[in-house]
Order: sequence, then C-alpha cells, then structure tokens
Amino acid sequence: MDAELAEVRALQAEIAGLRRACENPPAPWEEKSRVQKSFQAIHQFTSEGWKSSKDLKNQLGHLESELSFLSTLTGINIRNYSKHTEDLTSTEMAEKSIRKVLQRHRLSGNCHMVTFQLEFQILEIQNKERLSSAVTDLNIIMEPTECSELSEFVSRAEERKDLFMFFRSLHFFVEWFEYRKRTFKHFKEKYPDAVYLLEGPSSCSMGIRSASRPGFELVIVWRIQTDEDGKVFPKLDLLTKVPQRALELDKNRAIEAAPLSFRTLLGVLGIEAALESLIKSLCAEENN
Repeated sequence: MDAELAEVRALQAEIAGLRRACENPPAPWEEKSRVQKSFQAIHQFTSEGWKSSKDLKNQLGHLESELSFLSTLTGINIRNYSKHTEDLTSTEMAEKSIRKVLQRHRLSGNCHMVTFQLEFQILEIQNKERLSSAVTDLNIIMEPTECSELSEFVSRAEERKDLFMFFRSLHFFVEWFEYRKRTFKHFKEKYPDAVYLLEGPSSCSMGIRSASRPGFELVIVWRIQTDEDGKVFPKLDLLTKVPQRALELDKNRAIEAAPLSFRTLLGVLGIEAALESLIKSLCAEENN
C-alpha cells in the first residue's frame, strides 16, 4: 500500500504540473471542455482521499488515463519527478499559528524532440486566514537542440521565476519550429534549383535564387519570438541581394519596397502561399 500511495503522489505531482501548464490555453484546442472536466475530476479524487485498496487502483487507473490524455494534448511528457520538503517554521512563528515550508522540486521531461530539466523552489506560508505560495528559485536546463531560439524565452522564464509561462510557451514554440522546418523542406524539395537552406534542415533562413538573373537573390528570415506574456508568434522578414547596377536601374524603388510588400503579402495570403508566390515570381522565366 505504501508503494502504491507513493506512486499515486508522484502521478498527482505530474498532473498538477501539466494542469498549471494548460491553464487558460489559447484557442486552437477544441477539447477545452474535456480538459476542464479532467481537472475537476482529478481535483475531486485528490480531495476525497483513498478509502480502500480497490478504490486506490481504480482512481490510479483514471489518473493515468487523464495524464496520458494531457500529455497527448500538450506534447509535454514528465518522466522523472522528486520533491523534498523543509519545515522553516520558527518557534515564534509556531506560537502565532504560522507555518513556513520550503518545497524543492526536480523534474525532467520532454516536449516532442525538446528535452528539459527543471529545478525550482516553492515557499509556502500559512496562517489562520490564508495560504500563500511563491516560486523563489527556478533553474531550467535545456539539452542541446536544433531550437537555438529557445534560449531567449527560457532566460525570461528563469528571470521571472514563471513556471506557467515556460510550460505554456514551450508547447507552442515547438509547434512553430516544426511547422517552419516542414515548410522550408517542402519548398526545398519542390524547387531544388531555386531554393536553398542557409543553415541546413533546421535553418531559420531560406534563400531563393534565379538562374536567369545572376546575383539576384531573396532571403526569407523566419524567427520564432516570444513576448513578455509568453505568447509565441512567427516573424518573417524579406532580405534582398541584388547587383548594384540593378539598384541603379530600379527607378520605381520596387526592390527597396520589397520587404514591406512581402509583409503585406503575408497578411493577405498567409505564410505558405506568400512564399510560393515569391518563389514563382522570381523564377517565372525558368518555368516558362
């Protein structure tokens, strides 16, 4: 029974972490109501306690099912977890019915191909009226990955000691990274003579060149950014590489206006269609 209870507590901790990560999720999930019901059911189980060995096994099975569902939904899997609690209550605090506890947590997991380790501390202070808790230290270790842009928002999460932002942002960051990788790969395979990737398969830049116009190239720089609130979004810019003579002959300054025109095109067509249009416009002569 002790072993079973220990396993249940570990599962509860994992589910709690995922629950916090999924709070107030942005729209693309159509199963939001099911997530909320799952959280309510989990909370009900943990608050009622365990009445028998049979109940324990049934509830453990249910928790495992919900954990599997949440892992599939978010792409976040928690593999290992440990917790150490230290009572910091002094004699003076105890006399005033104040309890002070420091929790040290360690966990490791992954979100798709990105592997992470977290070490964080939570300080809880409880008196007769209320319980307050705060993350007092957060250390995030990301194993080497193709996502070089991760470091910026990881540093921000550590600085702000914001666990919620880390888990919320990580899922969407990885989704955008995979989408960018697939999109660039698609155009490289479709237009092998015109499209090249500056930094390999996981490049954040895609070049487009024209065989009929030597020295004339376009470069798409696709960054994945995270704002102060942890919202993840793509940012695409167009750079031009053209001979000096072409710039001199461009009386209408079409080349100079190309980056702004590209952003307008993105807003109208979307990412994939805008890139397709750009490639076709530069390589029109080769295709004719």
